Amino acid sequence: MLTLALDEPAQARFEAMRQRWFPAELNRIPAHLTLFHTLPDVQGTEIQLARLAANESAFSMHVAQVRSIGRGVAFFLDAAEANRLHGRLSAAFADILSAQDRQGFRPHVVAQNKVAPAVAKETLALLQAGFQPWTCRAIGLDLWRYLGGPWKFVRRFDFAAPNS
Repeated sequence: MLTLALDEPAQARFEAMRQRWFPAELNRIPAHLTLFHTLPDVQGTEIQLARLAANESAFSMHVAQVRSIGRGVAFFLDAAEANRLHGRLSAAFADILSAQDRQGFRPHVVAQNKVAPAVAKETLALLQAGFQPWTCRAIGLDLWRYLGGPWKFVRRFDFAAPNS
């Protein structure tokens, strides 16, 4: 899995919500913004990610709303630069993307999932009641590998280009 690395305050904020609302027995990876669910576990993938990240600058994203995802709740971001980055990555990995990863990209961070609809509805009401939009920053790419249950962090690819 490839995720967008977030600045420390945003990561801590999202992770605190995930720890509170996500079922503990299913919470096997920290809060994250997924770019791709599957990338091949080959050296060429890491080389390409390092090259792409070196040409990217950190950018701001607007945490715009909290919404239902059916059996859970997620924070949705207005993030034009994240969409552009996703497009560049999609082009770079076009030949190897799964059907799931070729679908549309809607930047979001899941706080809760796989709960009963009534529980998700209650959580949504609580989170919406106190929600104020805020800004966070994307600072790099995080690569993860699925180990049949838990996830293993492989490597961070920091955005290295100077901010424009």
